[in-house]
Amino acid sequence: MLWKSPVYAFVSVITLALGIGASTAIFSVVYGVLLRPLPYYKPDQIVRVWEVSARGNRMQFADPNFEDMRAQARSLQGMAQMTSAETAISLGGGQSESVRLAYVSQDFFSVMGIQPAAGRFFSSEEQQFRAAPTALVSYSYWQRRLQGTRDLESLKLTISKVPALIVGVLPPGFQYPDDSQIYIPREIEVRLPSRTAHNWQVVARLRDDASLDQARADVSAIAQRLSQQYRLEEKHMVDAAIVPLKDALTTDVKPALLVLLGVTGLLLLVACANVINLSLAQASARASELAIRVALGASRWRLARQFLAEALLLCLLGGGLGVLAAYLGVRILLTLAPSDISRLDEVSVNLAVLLFALGLSFLVAISLSLLTTLRATWRDVQVTLVEGGRRQGTGVRNRRTGRMIVAAQVAITLTLMSGAGLLGRSMLRVLSVEPGFQTDHIAILGLRSPDLGTRTETERVQFIQQLISQMQTLPGVQAVGGTNVLPLRLPDSPDGSFAKVNSQQLSAAQRDLIARSAHLPAEGPDPAFLEEFTKFMEDFFNDKTRTGAADFVLASPGYFETLGIPLRNGRLFAEGDSPEAPQVAVISESVARQNWPNQDPVGQTIEFGNMDGDLRLLTIVGVVGEVRKHSLESEPRPTVYVNYRQRPRSADEFDIVLRTSSDPVATFTAVRRVLSQLDPTVPPRLSTFDQIFAESLNRRRFNFWLVGAFALTALLLAMAGVFGVLAYSVAQRTREIGVRIALGATPVNILKMVLGQGLLTIAIGTVIGLVASLLLTRTMRSLLFEVSPNDPVTIVGVAALLILIATLASYIPARRATRVDPIVALRYE
Repeated sequence: MLWKSPVYAFVSVITLALGIGASTAIFSVVYGVLLRPLPYYKPDQIVRVWEVSARGNRMQFADPNFEDMRAQARSLQGMAQMTSAETAISLGGGQSESVRLAYVSQDFFSVMGIQPAAGRFFSSEEQQFRAAPTALVSYSYWQRRLQGTRDLESLKLTISKVPALIVGVLPPGFQYPDDSQIYIPREIEVRLPSRTAHNWQVVARLRDDASLDQARADVSAIAQRLSQQYRLEEKHMVDAAIVPLKDALTTDVKPALLVLLGVTGLLLLVACANVINLSLAQASARASELAIRVALGASRWRLARQFLAEALLLCLLGGGLGVLAAYLGVRILLTLAPSDISRLDEVSVNLAVLLFALGLSFLVAISLSLLTTLRATWRDVQVTLVEGGRRQGTGVRNRRTGRMIVAAQVAITLTLMSGAGLLGRSMLRVLSVEPGFQTDHIAILGLRSPDLGTRTETERVQFIQQLISQMQTLPGVQAVGGTNVLPLRLPDSPDGSFAKVNSQQLSAAQRDLIARSAHLPAEGPDPAFLEEFTKFMEDFFNDKTRTGAADFVLASPGYFETLGIPLRNGRLFAEGDSPEAPQVAVISESVARQNWPNQDPVGQTIEFGNMDGDLRLLTIVGVVGEVRKHSLESEPRPTVYVNYRQRPRSADEFDIVLRTSSDPVATFTAVRRVLSQLDPTVPPRLSTFDQIFAESLNRRRFNFWLVGAFALTALLLAMAGVFGVLAYSVAQRTREIGVRIALGATPVNILKMVLGQGLLTIAIGTVIGLVASLLLTRTMRSLLFEVSPNDPVTIVGVAALLILIATLASYIPARRATRVDPIVALRYE
């Protein structure tokens, strides 16, 4: 039967392949990122824990708060600290490379529920302050760099010029957190006694008999107790939050992925509606055949089995092609998807996804067969035979059913187009944001941890200064500067609290304490001194009228001029601000507004040493404009800029920016030459600011193009449905139209009749779609920027566009109806 109608079969299979393939591809991503269990022992028991401030912000843990929480939490069988960073690593005295290094505390591996693939975990003696460094390596690093050797102790691993003994290898696939390759004990680093130094991520495991709700109540009560006991207020811990680790890893991407899954579900509905329309039209064309079968004794169940067999064949073919399309779609999605989406490496078309596609195919097939059977057999056999004998086409009921399905298609398509329109308007709004700096004609040389991390502070300053000085002389270079936090390049800049200090009000003992803190030994401060100094600073910071909060950013002379960040008051960094000169700072307008309202902040003194351990006072010399450092969509954050020459401890990563008079790519060759002359071992990491600007929009662009592509596909399918239903209706009503023309109807009358029926269907679908859009686009609120989910301009504009396109699709079969020759139409009557 399908072979007798090849066009119907081909179009149905392709349409189903499109819907099932798109749904399966998106489900592959959703399953891999959101639904797939973590590859750990009892992963549902692993949770992330945060401190929570009075404003509801989640923060990392301070050492004393973590220790108290670990000791008192009865619902947790273990808690561990962790953090990670790119670090200079060399093997066997060879060239350094940038590797993700994780610091983990003693219970980390038991919390994660893993065992070493080779060697052992850290011993208790190795988890002590100032113990000789030991390291664990990931399985991939062991295979890639260590060639899978079992003689681990023979290997020499150097971490930032400090030798470390490799004691074990972690199991395959384990690289948490942040795809770390090397792990060392957190305990070898100094313990900070301050309860306001929020430095550590915390992971925990629930007890077997404890629920997540019990754990939440437990840690919340402990946090509140500690807050009251130690007078922790405002930006410090007043509560605690606990979230399953799987949810914590996917918090940022979950809304977008669920919206995309819903979008593909709507696209699948549009595809199914098209196939249903085709099936009903096919059943109508076979009405006489089916009536004869019934008259000869065929039961409804017999007909249902036939339709089910046909539908299963169609859907299995469509599903098979859909799976092939899904394989291709997943590859495209992984190529286009932003790289910062967690667990992307676990996305694949696996057994669960194949079962999803197969189940979808069977569900669609059963629905198709049931609808077609009911529609084909609900009429009286004698009436059908009589109409068939008169060569009547589909009756009013058949046409009404087709129009209902087309109206549903139009409604769903309008909803998808509204979502794409809202995302498009959001993109335009983002692009219209003034970032506070210029991006055109800017070349960037990135210096990462291996390039700077192994140098002493003095060597870092000299190396960066030599680079900047020599690049200022290059042809076409107008200005050169540098920073450790380039706007729009992740990760976020560090932030914290600073104190507004009047040095004249400090006692001699306090001045001496600050002076001693500025010359701490390289191996770390003495714990007794650290305890004394922490108490002094906490007492000082308890006076909230003398504290503020800001991001902490290093910058060089020339940085603000290079990026066009305007000076509002005072001066910028100058060459005279040497390491030996009094330390200076430049602040953003919001810092000045929040901390010195109606005052001139220039000349004020602040203490911000909790950010880098350098506790010398900073004198404010200038105020600059606001900069959207983190993203175009987030408000500018208060920022304190310090001179990298005076505070080089945080300059283990640095970006040198060059403003050029022409295409910045043209300077890359000269920049490489300068870098090679100074240090040929440093790889040139060159880019333009335009590239970074484009990368910052990757996630929003990805969402827009994906939803837009699905909306366009749905529009094409819906228009095909409009065209198909009207064309089929005209073909079946040829005799009726011929009679009307024979009785005097003009082509305009016929055009109005057919086009009016199409427009009525479109109008009904549009009204339903408008209501659905107003309800469903609210789920996209988190994906929008300065655009309401019910933005009338977008939704009305999309509706007008859809009506226009649908009208064009209706016009072609309506025009064809006006050309019916009544003699030909009535010849066989």
